[in-house]
Amino acid sequence: MSSNKNLAIKCVNTIRTLSMDAVQAANSGHPGMPMGMADVAYVLWTEFLKHNPQNPNWFDRDRFILSAGHGSMLLYSLLHLTGYDLSLEELKNFRQLGSKTPGHPEFGHTPGVETTTGPLGQGFGTGVGMAMAEAFMAKTFNKNDLTLVDHYTYAIVSDGDLMEGISHEAASLAGHLKLSKLIYLYDSNRISIDGSTDLSFTDDSKKRFEAYGWDVQVIDGHNHNEIKQALKNAQKTNTPSLIECKTKIGYGSPNKEGTSDSHGAPLGHDEIKLTKDRLGVDPDAVFHIPDEVLEEMRKAVERGAELEVSWKNTLSDYEKVYPVDGVAFKRFVSRTLPKDWDDILPVFDADAKGMATRKSSGLVINELAKHIHNLVGGSADLTGSNNTYLDGIDVFTSSKRSGRNLYYGVREHAMAAAMNGMALHGGVIPFGGTFLVFSDYNKPAIRIAALSQIPSIFVFTHDSIGLGEDGPTHQPIEHLAALRATPNVKVFRPADANETAYCWKAAIKSVDGPSLLVLTRQGLPTLDRSVFGDANGTENGAYILKKESKESIDLILIATGSEVHIALETATKLEAEGYSIRVVSMPCVELFEKTSADYRESVLPKSVKNRISIEAGATYGWHKWVGSEGITVGIDQFGVSAPYQQAYEHFGITPEKIASKAMELLN
Repeated sequence: MSSNKNLAIKCVNTIRTLSMDAVQAANSGHPGMPMGMADVAYVLWTEFLKHNPQNPNWFDRDRFILSAGHGSMLLYSLLHLTGYDLSLEELKNFRQLGSKTPGHPEFGHTPGVETTTGPLGQGFGTGVGMAMAEAFMAKTFNKNDLTLVDHYTYAIVSDGDLMEGISHEAASLAGHLKLSKLIYLYDSNRISIDGSTDLSFTDDSKKRFEAYGWDVQVIDGHNHNEIKQALKNAQKTNTPSLIECKTKIGYGSPNKEGTSDSHGAPLGHDEIKLTKDRLGVDPDAVFHIPDEVLEEMRKAVERGAELEVSWKNTLSDYEKVYPVDGVAFKRFVSRTLPKDWDDILPVFDADAKGMATRKSSGLVINELAKHIHNLVGGSADLTGSNNTYLDGIDVFTSSKRSGRNLYYGVREHAMAAAMNGMALHGGVIPFGGTFLVFSDYNKPAIRIAALSQIPSIFVFTHDSIGLGEDGPTHQPIEHLAALRATPNVKVFRPADANETAYCWKAAIKSVDGPSLLVLTRQGLPTLDRSVFGDANGTENGAYILKKESKESIDLILIATGSEVHIALETATKLEAEGYSIRVVSMPCVELFEKTSADYRESVLPKSVKNRISIEAGATYGWHKWVGSEGITVGIDQFGVSAPYQQAYEHFGITPEKIASKAMELLN
């Protein structure tokens, strides 16, 4: 931060005017928050934030999250001024088609944006995961004489973030884990879209966060000395920190400061001129950056380069003194995976009784964890049910940071966001489990993972009416269809233990979005692969499990998961009547869609119009695969409370009833 007070004020006001001008040029956006938090952001970015604008991906940088993503112009202004690859033209094209400055920050789209934000609360939860990953990596690799990992996770959060339910879950988890490298700056301007937050939000946030185990300070968000001292204090705590910054939304605007009018709409040309005049800026200058301001802010480039060079020198020394750990560190950071998958993937013998895919998943995870030492995960209070525990490995706690087992408690949303944060931070490969029906509680974070191509891995067990007596509240019906409808999501529903192993392989190898493993509670036969198609066909998303008995095909049965063995039994019944039946297992629709047209034709020939899909869930989406002449067997109503065998009988998902439908189709 500049020792010249007047220059510091010029820098802050430049952030404000850039934000005002960009929102006005776009004729949409949120100028109030950037104007109100410009002082806080300036102090943080110029005096505390460890970053290198020339290399936004430097591993030991501090992470900065704008959880209040509607104030995106605050971040874009900072990125441009400090020398990131974000031109002034991009600021002028704020919210326009093809620009690097979309309405809300998007990871992977704009250099320097650490995570996609906008849906309030998401950044809050994501930051917790980043701090967890930092703590794990620091404990795993740091030595008394050489420190490789030592950075903070900062976020600017808003009144709206703190209202969202995820903030309660995530704050509670962070406090429990004593994530001392987590520092959140709370823009306490007491204004929301509807007006004063007194209309709906009168929490004592200080007491609330203190109850969660956070250190809380309350400061004047426009006083640079108070901001600076609060950040210094926060860096010394052994708990997460919340700095409540009392600010004025739309700071400087004569008529809209402190009102909801400045929250989500341009100030207007006349008001902007009045505001600039009040701030001591040329009222007629638009997108103006004084030379001395740019020179001051661009010092971040040289400073950041020096910081990274120093760290690289430390890494070089580390590799000489601790060569084994040095190799492991680079492997963790680069997400290098084993090459000998055939040797490490467990192979399950044929077994008519078999096991639940949740159980085989647990066996696979434990085998993978022996070879992938940065595979970390847990469950939202369903560890035993989800089979997500890594045997013989420590639990990640406030005192054991190298543990790889995570206990999230009943916090599905926070778990999902934290997984995203860990994956974005790098160094770890996170997974987390719950029941499929509770993917509803994960969905906002799954969507962010899909939008941002974050490779989080979700373990969803109890995947259908097969969970039985718990009934319709716990029996997922619409969930598979809803999740498959989300772009960039891979939904895996394996038919047996060996498909489960290959689903895990595909999920871990995937780096372009989240992977969802959908697993059974009930036991499934482990298929005899000397009779049926090789389970490695799973990696294509769909494959021929059972070939037709004659040269021509009378009917194709397409099934997933627990309904595959039902399809095989159905085929046996139909072939006893003289029909030639092909059975296709389709564990991952999304992977199958990415295969070549020739491969898809080889599995599902267009000439075969007689097709039946079988899945114990909503039939929505299956007509794409069975065509206008085919039949979809599924459940388009809520479930029933009954032993699972009775539930399947009730909904007509049995070999006998499906064979009867097939006979009607064939005749």
